[in-house]
Formats: sequence, C-alpha cells, structure tokens
Amino acid sequence: MDILTLLPFIVLIGAMFLMTRSAKRKQQQAASMRDSMQPGTGVRTIGGMYATVKDVSDDTVLLEAAPGVHLLFAKNAIGAVLADDEYNRIVHGDDETSADASPVVPDDASSLTGDSPAEDRVDLGKKADEDADGAKAEGGDGKDGRDGEAGAK
Repeated sequence: MDILTLLPFIVLIGAMFLMTRSAKRKQQQAASMRDSMQPGTGVRTIGGMYATVKDVSDDTVLLEAAPGVHLLFAKNAIGAVLADDEYNRIVHGDDETSADASPVVPDDASSLTGDSPAEDRVDLGKKADEDADGAKAEGGDGKDGRDGEAGAK
C-alpha cells in the first residue's frame, strides 16, 4: 500500500484522538470545579440562576437563591463556581469601578452633533390642548370629509 492512501485515515484517527482528549480534559476540569464547592460560595446553574451554596453532599447541592428560599440541585446542574467579587458584582450590583472610568452614553444623538440648539428641536409628542377637548382626536374637525357623527348618512 502507498503511504498517500493511508494518510487520510491517519489524520482522521489523530483528529479523533485530540478531540476526545480535549473533551475528557474539560470534563475533568468541570468535575474538579464542582468538587471545589463549599458552603458560602456563589454559583451559577446551567439554567442561569445565581445562588449561594448552603450544603454539599455526594451528588446534590443545597442552594439558597434568596433569603429563606432553599433549592436542591444535582451537582451536574452547576454551570460555574464564581469568585466572591464576581458573584457580588452580578447578584448585588456591587461595582467597584468608579463612575468616571465608564463612558457616559447620551439619551439621544442630539448632544453628539453639537450644532442644533435646544429651541430648534421639533416636539413630536401630543399637544396638551388636543388631549383636553377630544374633538380633534375624534375626527370632528371636518378635514377628513366626514361630519364627525359615526352613524350619519
């Protein structure tokens, strides 16, 4: 047999070996992460719920999602064990970055152009006098060709 005919099979077997090896390594990392859970650590489940570990047993974990709300999960349902600062930032909104470091996003684009004063802006909202009398809202002003009465002929 020629080496060129065996080369695709050798490459395929090598690729399969590398893929199974990396998958096994990821499974081992996930298992070690789940084994490192201790009461008091913050976790994220595979469903996206954040909670605090209360008790760890062989196959299950007791989580506290809110004060007094305890949930029993399988260890395989834990997606990530979070560091304390990351858990507090996500769940409690504790942000240690200063307000000056984050960019300020304007509410509208008018502040970005700089050449349009505020008095030249067009107000697209409803006028207060149209809401008050209701006649213009009902179409009784005669501009649409009807006389404003719904059943008139």
